[in-house]
Amino acid sequence: MNAKKNSDPTPMDHASVQWLATSLDSQHPADTADELENLSLAEQLEYIQEMDVEDASESITEMERHDRNALMTQLSPDFAAAILEAMSPDDAADILEDLDVSIRARIFKKLEREDAEEISDLLQFDPDSAGGVMNTEILALDHSMNAQQAINLIRDRVEETEIPYYAYIVDEFRHLRGVLSLRDLLLSPGRTLLKELLHEQNLIYVSFDVDKEEVARLISRYNFLALPVVDHEQRLLGMVTVDDVIDIIQEEASEDMQSMVGAGRDETVVSPWTYSLRMRLPWLILNVLNSAVSAYVVHLFEGTIAQMAILAALMPIVANQAGNTGQQALAVMIRQLAMERFNRKKSWVAVLREAKIGTANGLIVGALVFFGLFIWTHNLGLAVVMAVALGLDMLLGAVAGASIPLILKELGRDPAQASSIFLTTLTDSIGFFTFLGLAAVFLF
Repeated sequence: MNAKKNSDPTPMDHASVQWLATSLDSQHPADTADELENLSLAEQLEYIQEMDVEDASESITEMERHDRNALMTQLSPDFAAAILEAMSPDDAADILEDLDVSIRARIFKKLEREDAEEISDLLQFDPDSAGGVMNTEILALDHSMNAQQAINLIRDRVEETEIPYYAYIVDEFRHLRGVLSLRDLLLSPGRTLLKELLHEQNLIYVSFDVDKEEVARLISRYNFLALPVVDHEQRLLGMVTVDDVIDIIQEEASEDMQSMVGAGRDETVVSPWTYSLRMRLPWLILNVLNSAVSAYVVHLFEGTIAQMAILAALMPIVANQAGNTGQQALAVMIRQLAMERFNRKKSWVAVLREAKIGTANGLIVGALVFFGLFIWTHNLGLAVVMAVALGLDMLLGAVAGASIPLILKELGRDPAQASSIFLTTLTDSIGFFTFLGLAAVFLF
């Protein structure tokens, strides 16, 4: 089990492979996925083919995207189809969507017609929407049934559907009419009609084209275990469960973190290096151009720095403090945009709040730096210039850090996309200009 992913494994006899596959079967799928990812691709293929199909499908679902894609690409179309048929349709659609078109087509030919149609329908939805993450293996109960009939149907169909946290009640045209918890259903008198149990509900659901982040926000806000997904005529299509939401939140958080610094949103340590290069290089080139702006600002004050060399030593302090202040505001704003529905007025009020915080921090840090620098250099003018420049640039950093994600959002772009690069450009170039400009005016 300690074999490295790209190593040349020592050949194992068939009995050893079977024994290891059986031991993997007994683990939780997430643990099995971790074990599989530590093996070479050749070993993964051997062990997967020895595992029970149901267990293999659950383990592959838990694997990292790039590992999973590499493995599925190497499986025979027949075996890959069997693996996908054992999965829930939404997981199967996610995997197929990542595969090469030609490989996907070969696997589709081997799928059972019903499974192929269900997965194909899911692939029509935007992967970042509620429709793209919903599970269609859902049990809908006709509102004309009584409670006992509903319970019997759930008992008969529970193996074929996603664990029914709730009972979704529909009419004869499959329009969603209400939601019952299983507890309420089980405690209801057997002859009571489902439509009589609904009463007046504040029915909460999402349309298939709602962004998946909004789905996650709603489930988190209302502490639901699942949320129904409907079409524009309010016909029930499926549901998004809380386990899907956990994956969404984790995925979005990691993507935002990587986007802030210009890395690929779905990049991992096992992504092809050429993919990482393609994702990162444009932003690094942009960063060089932005850094050139800061360098040019410093060049403009070359004479000033030559007359007082200590200015060169103090410049990084101004830039770093402003940069850190901006990063704090940036992180708070991106988190706010990720967790709540975008509200233009509320968001720009948050910028004013960050400006107040930046001003207060600038005054306090500026005062501390003033006293420290004056004690060190005994130069009152230099201490004043440093304190003022530091305070102004920290205010700028706070405002810029809070504003950049909002500006990107208003432009229809990802608020996290390379925000850190734009922020650094502003705080460095304007910070240097402010500090050296004040020094040139008041010290010489």
